[in-house]
Amino acid sequence: MNDPTKPTGPRKSMEAASVSRTKKQPAKLSREVQAKLGQQLRAVYDDVVAQGIPDRFTDLLSRLNGDGNKDKH
Repeated sequence: MNDPTKPTGPRKSMEAASVSRTKKQPAKLSREVQAKLGQQLRAVYDDVVAQGIPDRFTDLLSRLNGDGNKDKH
């Protein structure tokens, strides 16, 4: 007897599904779209880079590298 809650179509393994996807040609973006996307990504990430590294991260990195006093809080 068939279980009505289970799919009844042909089963594809994950490998077979992956292979069928890789045979398709990748979508291509025009140079204009690539340039605009690049500008927007740089604008976002430039803000992140400009923020610098928080002191707590540099302190943690120093302690992990053995440069700082382990008992310091």
